Parts: sequence; structure tokens; C-alpha cells
Amino acid sequence: MTASLAVLLIVVVVFVFLALTLHVIHQYEKGVVFRFGRVVAEKEPGLVFVLPIMNVVRKVSFRIVTMPIQSQGIITRDNVSVDVSAVSYYRVVDATKSVVAIENVQEAINQIAQTTLRKVVGQHTLDEMLAETDSINVDIREILDVQTADWGVLVTLVELKDIQLPDTMKRAMARQAEAEREKRAKIIAAEGEFLAATALGEASDIMMEHPLALQLRNLQTLIEIGVDKNTTVVFPGPLMSTIQEMGAFLTRETNAIAKLPKPAPSEDAVTKVDGEGVPS
Repeated sequence: MTASLAVLLIVVVVFVFLALTLHVIHQYEKGVVFRFGRVVAEKEPGLVFVLPIMNVVRKVSFRIVTMPIQSQGIITRDNVSVDVSAVSYYRVVDATKSVVAIENVQEAINQIAQTTLRKVVGQHTLDEMLAETDSINVDIREILDVQTADWGVLVTLVELKDIQLPDTMKRAMARQAEAEREKRAKIIAAEGEFLAATALGEASDIMMEHPLALQLRNLQTLIEIGVDKNTTVVFPGPLMSTIQEMGAFLTRETNAIAKLPKPAPSEDAVTKVDGEGVPS
């Protein structure tokens, strides 16, 4: 009975020793080994044998971490108050620095990202912030890279996620956009009128040179009217030109009549008595 307890005790001790000695490091991790408080090695992924008590293993993940930057009120350079939120992506590139140089990597990057976001956005106007988002993202990422290089962390991407504007500013921007659209519509309508007037002027010049073109246009109008099977048929005609032609015709006839010689009086209708003409 005593021998069985001894064997069982030995098995338990061996099992506990192996549990404390063997460590599994995943593919996306590295292990930083401390021996009596000093860094002695970095362990690669796999099954790692580390003596307990004297050695301690800290596992560090090398995967990209997504960290949202909470919304905060920022005053732009043109004194407009906005609420801006963002998201950043970072990963550890040096396991030893990320464990030794900084206590909590995620909390530190979150705080420095908030202050950097406030600083960079505050240097731009509202229009620049809305139009030049990409450049602002690059500026924030470059500043964070400089700050986190000593921590063994690389910030891969920073993106502005949401920009909340005051209601008064939204209404002002809506009015501005509406006025801009109306201006464009008026300009386009004016350009259309100009092109139409130019085309009509050229068409009228052609019709003046070729009178038959107007008759062909009239026939085309009749065809368009007849498509709907209307009971009333309208025959368009050059009314004004007809009136002018009639006026010119009457003027010519009047002038021709005026130019005719007046007829002489007949000799049979008048008799001469004592040298004076007296009708018979």
C-alpha cells in the first residue's frame, strides 16, 4: 500500500513538473523567457522546454490588433466643433520591447492615438477635414509610428471612421449644396438656350437660302401630326410671307396702273362752234 502511494506521488510530481516545464507557443506568438527577472531568450512557435521556478515565459501575439478610437469632441482650425471617431490597426514587431518597454501596449496606443487624433484634426479646417481624409490618416499614422517605435509596435493603418457635425452646420451645408446645384442648373440651362438659339439661327439661314427646305419641314410636321390618327389636320403655311407677297403684288399693280398713259378725248363727242368746243 505504501509502495503504491509512493508510485502515485511520483507520477503526480512528474506530471506537475512537465506541466510547469513544457509550454506550447502558437504560430502567431513568440515567447520571451525571463530568468530571475532578466530576459535571456525569445522562443519560437512550437513546444518549448523551460525550467520552472527560475524561468518565466511571457507569450506575445504578433497578430494585427484592431483598436477603435472612441469619439471625442474636437475644434477645427476654423472654430467648428465636431465629434470624430477613428480606428487603428497595429501589430507587435519586437516581442522583447513590447514586454519590457511598456506595461500595457493596447492601453498606451489607445491613449496616444486619441491625443494624436485631436492634435492633427485641430490643425485643419472643416472643409480640409472632409476633403482630405486620406492625408489626415497618413499624418496620424506617421506620428503614431514615431511614438510606438520604441515599444516594438508598428501601426499599420489609421482611418477616420465617423465625423459628426452640429445640426446648424448640417443645415448650412445643405443650403450651400442646394445653392450650388441651382447655380449649375441655371448655367446648364443658359448653355442649352445658347446652343439652341445658335442652331435655330443656322437653320433659318439655310431655309432662307433654300425655300424648299421650309416646305419639307412642313411636310414632316404633317407626318408627325398624322401619327396619332387625329381627326383634325392642320396645314401649316408661310402666312406672313404670303401676306408680304400679296402686298408686294398689289403695290406692283398699283404702280403699273399709275404709269399707263391717259386716253385722249374723242373728236366725235366734241364740235367746234366759233372756235369753241361745244358738245353736240
